[in-house]
Amino acid sequence: MTKKIIIAIDGHSSCGKSTMAKQLAKEIGYVYVDTGAMYRAVTLYAMRNGMYPDEGIQEAELKAAVDEGKIQIGFKFNPETGRPDTYLNGEKVEDEIRQMAVSNRVSPIAALPFVRALLTQQQQAMGKEKGIVMDGRDIGTAVFPQAEMKVFVTASAKVRAQRRYDELMGKATTQEEKDALDFDEILKNVEERDYLDSHREVAPLRQAEDAIVLDNSNLTREEQSAWLLEKYKEIVK
Repeated sequence: MTKKIIIAIDGHSSCGKSTMAKQLAKEIGYVYVDTGAMYRAVTLYAMRNGMYPDEGIQEAELKAAVDEGKIQIGFKFNPETGRPDTYLNGEKVEDEIRQMAVSNRVSPIAALPFVRALLTQQQQAMGKEKGIVMDGRDIGTAVFPQAEMKVFVTASAKVRAQRRYDELMGKATTQEEKDALDFDEILKNVEERDYLDSHREVAPLRQAEDAIVLDNSNLTREEQSAWLLEKYKEIVK
């Protein structure tokens, strides 16, 4: 029987980490956890409850909600897509947390120490039994520094912005939604998130010393999936 390990996939925003992590987990029969979705869910909670107006985060109110256990995040497998959906306090929010309104606000939320402490604790609990693929910004450095397989994913900002633009365009259901999408705005968001993720005080985005680097700027999904599967097989040998 093949030993179970923890697979940590870190990297910049819009690198396709979630897609490749989901695919790898499916191929090898592991549990997949999208930590980015967890931070997006907290961001959505703050926005819905008036804790994140345009002028900034109401930190005291959000911390009180965290301390009182008012933010419960979970995942449920969706048989139609073959992938897990994100739930916030029992409500499916998978589509809503992917919108630009949330994307533009998630990095400052992810920089808050009390938010990171809450979600890191939840993530570590999910990985106790191993057999898990988790992607995010600090999985191999802060959440699971002992992970047997660490991958750091990167790609050029323009390539990542184009992927994000194409993803949102594919999800748009009306011409009005499509017309509202702006490539330059998405590129700016990608670059700003890179800076904020890399410069935050708590668990900044960085490559773990023992991580394998994957630059997927010019790789197809099939090519990167094959690369990941081969690396996994080498490690579990």
